[in-house]
Amino acid sequence: MSATAAPLPVYRDANFLCLALSRFLSATAILMQSVAIGWQIYAQTGKVSYLGYVGLAQFLPFFLFILWSGQVADRQDRRKILIGCNIAYLIGSLSLFAYSLSGGRSVGPIFAVLVLLGTSRAFAMPASQALLRNVVDASQLDRALPIYTGLFHVAVVAGPLLGGFLYLAGAPVTHLTVTLCLLSATVMLSFVKTRQVREPRMPVTWRNTLEGFRFVGAKPMLLGAISLDLFAVLLGGATAMLPAVARDILHAGPFAMGMLRAAPAVGSTLASLYLARYPLRRHIGRWLFGGAALFGMATIAFGLSRSIWLSLGCLVLLGLGDMLGVYVRQYLIQSGTPDSVRGRVSAVSAVCIGASNELGEFESGVTAGWLGVSRSIVVGGVATLIVISAWMARFPILRNMDRFPAPEK
Repeated sequence: MSATAAPLPVYRDANFLCLALSRFLSATAILMQSVAIGWQIYAQTGKVSYLGYVGLAQFLPFFLFILWSGQVADRQDRRKILIGCNIAYLIGSLSLFAYSLSGGRSVGPIFAVLVLLGTSRAFAMPASQALLRNVVDASQLDRALPIYTGLFHVAVVAGPLLGGFLYLAGAPVTHLTVTLCLLSATVMLSFVKTRQVREPRMPVTWRNTLEGFRFVGAKPMLLGAISLDLFAVLLGGATAMLPAVARDILHAGPFAMGMLRAAPAVGSTLASLYLARYPLRRHIGRWLFGGAALFGMATIAFGLSRSIWLSLGCLVLLGLGDMLGVYVRQYLIQSGTPDSVRGRVSAVSAVCIGASNELGEFESGVTAGWLGVSRSIVVGGVATLIVISAWMARFPILRNMDRFPAPEK
């Protein structure tokens, strides 16, 4: 793209479409796999605490590598980093295919693969988040971001549904399909052309590594949005308990669990479609905190539900509320961060997302072991609402934000 030519609309930009579709395929594959892994582990152990260990096994390597991976994303070709991560995902899916085909009963090999997936995700998340602005012009960001995240959430719908359906034919079928999707995503990503301002070759030091934290700490709006997502989802995450909810509370099978796993993404996709057509222009802070409150209330209702249809509806609303926070946070990162530090800022965001997801799954599993599945979900939803109230008081600049700041050039 020349400096003087007007950028193509995002829906006609081949680079953007290849990037978005590659992300869609890889996300679909990983989420299909998560359904198979969750069901395999719970079927073999019958313990909800092991569902929490699934999150912990992915979070620990993620936490160890994520800060370094942000600096790598600023110094190296982000597209090549993602290709390497997809290859690691492929190795993991082939290993699970072989394990399932052999009829293995020990869950040890599954957890070993989860460690590999967590390590790969540590490098993939900063590179993936930072890469968007290397493909899309700043003037197209408000249209591209909902499409980019929306396709991801379509994958979050399709992946669990396909995973639950394919699991009826057996775990090997699911893992083989995952492998084929990842292979297609890797090929598609290889055609993407990018523009990246790489950081000069500086030594890897703690000062350089922690630059993302310093940048976020100096931006109260960004700090508030990222930390709100961290604590709200950490305390209110209910998805780790879905195998137990499906089998023990709703008395359903793996396909129903796939439906439950997909339901939040239905809400997120609906929100993405709306935002792609009508991007947020005013009252940004109200939308952010309102979405977080919807997330918390839907979590409480889900914990109290004993009907699969009511549970599905609650999870749809949960995903819709979550998407509002994702949109605001990602816009602030993509538009307000210089390219030379965007990898490390994305790593900070990834730390919070990883902690809220994987560590949240561990917290949910432990809490469910103490209180029971339903009570732990309700308590998490109440805790989310408490966090929202505290953050509204702590970050008035975020609460009162009317418009997004002007994008960084």
